[in-house]
Amino acid sequence: MAVSVNRVILAGNLTRDPQVKFLASEQAVCNFGLALNRRYKARSGEMVDEVTYVDIEAWGRTGELVGQYLTKGRSCLVEGRLKLDSWEKDGQKQSRLRVVAESVQFLGGREDGGARSSGGPREDSDESYGDSTPRSSAPSSSSPPPPAYDDDEPPF
Repeated sequence: MAVSVNRVILAGNLTRDPQVKFLASEQAVCNFGLALNRRYKARSGEMVDEVTYVDIEAWGRTGELVGQYLTKGRSCLVEGRLKLDSWEKDGQKQSRLRVVAESVQFLGGREDGGARSSGGPREDSDESYGDSTPRSSAPSSSSPPPPAYDDDEPPF
């Protein structure tokens, strides 16, 4: 029996501000682009920069938070699955591969990549938002309590 795995983990910078739309069912869907940079040494010995652009789609609360706190240039890590969209235009079959995000982790602080000045993840930590189970462990007796959040920051 063949086994299929459809899992993607990407880290990069947003190519544009996220666009959030709400469906008639009041479910949010957020679309944004991610640029993935790769630097390698060519056979000639010179360094070559390669950029790959990926379309990302985030649903529900994850999409709302991405639209609220991420902006063009910000770094994030996306975990999700690949989805192939197919359609026909002018008699020609067209398709596009995109990533459906299941969780998005915001990387860097507020000053990184033009993040909004109010709200958003704390400067001293990376915040993760997604539909997956939280990956935090119970604090040990010697660790300090978790940081308190201000009114303008998310309560998670």
